[in-house]
Amino acid sequence: MTSPTLSQSARALLARDFRLLWRRRGDALQPALFALLVVVLFALATGGEANALAKIAAPVLWLASLLAGLLALDTLFRGDAEDGSLEQWLLAPVPLAWLVAVRVLAHWATTALPLLVAAPLLAELLHLPRAQLPTLMASLALGTPLLSLIGAVVAALTVGMRRSGILVALLALPLYVPVLVFGAGSVAAAGQGLDPSGALLMLAAGLVLALVLAPMAAAAAIRIALS
Repeated sequence: MTSPTLSQSARALLARDFRLLWRRRGDALQPALFALLVVVLFALATGGEANALAKIAAPVLWLASLLAGLLALDTLFRGDAEDGSLEQWLLAPVPLAWLVAVRVLAHWATTALPLLVAAPLLAELLHLPRAQLPTLMASLALGTPLLSLIGAVVAALTVGMRRSGILVALLALPLYVPVLVFGAGSVAAAGQGLDPSGALLMLAAGLVLALVLAPMAAAAAIRIALS
């Protein structure tokens, strides 16, 4: 019997994750609905004034994306730890870091990707100048996968603990701040007529580094938690 290839294992894990997600559709919609609620509350808090909303549109959208990902972070590996799937991951004929990377992809696709698709509409709701929209989309496309990768390491470190939701947030938020600063800062620079490429390149560099290191770090943390 031949061992599954990396692509076959990725397709199998993604198919399993999306089937489970479809069965609990109500829970799956919570991050997107929470992000929408954050945007609406900020819009109401400013009284709906266009000039005031335009100044905070990019930080609000970034904050909504960050909080939506954080909301589902504690469940990234916990369900697999509780039903014994993580032990099977350790015995799988493919690298554990690869399975972690595939799970992070599923997490990003279910939490950040819907917000990325809805970002132009939410930006219009917040009266973001349309000239800044391409920079916002580029920063979200680079930054949200980086947030998911960083969050995976934190989730793996706490997977062996019970009721670690608050601890996950406390550990993840300081690591998320630089991504938030560069993401919102790139849009602010574009709004001031400056070149936003520096901040976007920093996000791209962080994403490349996280793609290489984060799955391996999370895999090592899972091995330690299950040993």
